[in-house]
Amino acid sequence: MKAADFAYRRPADLAGALAILSIEGEDVVPLAGGQSLMPMMNFRVAQPAVLLDLADLTELRGVSLDADGLRIGAMTRYAELARDPLVAQIAPLIGMALPHIAHAAVRNRGTIGGSVALADPAAEIPALLLAMAARIELVSAKGQRVVAADDFFLGLYETARSPDELVAAIHIPTDAGQRRAGFYELARRHGDYAMAGVAVTAGGGPGDALTSPRIAFFGVSDRAMRAHRAEAALAGQRADAETLSAAVEALSDLPVNGDLQTPPQMKLKLAGVVLRRALVGM
Repeated sequence: MKAADFAYRRPADLAGALAILSIEGEDVVPLAGGQSLMPMMNFRVAQPAVLLDLADLTELRGVSLDADGLRIGAMTRYAELARDPLVAQIAPLIGMALPHIAHAAVRNRGTIGGSVALADPAAEIPALLLAMAARIELVSAKGQRVVAADDFFLGLYETARSPDELVAAIHIPTDAGQRRAGFYELARRHGDYAMAGVAVTAGGGPGDALTSPRIAFFGVSDRAMRAHRAEAALAGQRADAETLSAAVEALSDLPVNGDLQTPPQMKLKLAGVVLRRALVGM
């Protein structure tokens, strides 16, 4: 199949993009790499009236440090994140997950902001941001606001972004680089969407009790989500066999969704498997 007819806009700068969004609003779909959007358009799952290409918005690219921590521009590509020393230092969890995101050709074009805005429930990036207590910066012609990752991902392809807003940047707190991190996913083939995956961070050194753990699953429900009961089972405990079993048991009420290949009961089983393996690897 081919995409339905659409108008194409390619503004030269951020101000131009925001002006288009303020005028045409809900008819506009931003293009921030297109590695997910273009196939969806070709299958007519997505049929935007206006495609807003953000490729020339250099204001939305790059990695830097500011007073709040690491700032990653939304149009920064996965391949650029993999090479960036600041990302490796402050957000090592991203480095753990990047090799599992599709394939090299996709990582050369796909952007972190595109994944955040799409909010695919099987994508890695939303779960990473939840695990790192990241914040999402949104901009519109009316101004700027920042939303915690915990409040941003609302459902299947549903986020807190308004139609006149763009994802401008992702902010990751500096202390993320001082926390232990774990990541694991199960996929039918390397590079496929995960059947189940998890990202974990926690305070405390190797062998110490885990403090303030954050556990975020992807590929098991209609959105990336925290597992609060499992976090409570880990808090203040060393990651020994008894604690791992308690954390896995605490997933029993995790709201999982099945798919064509994997029923809910199997999803829940896989969630326990990936959590145990991620914690063992921390």
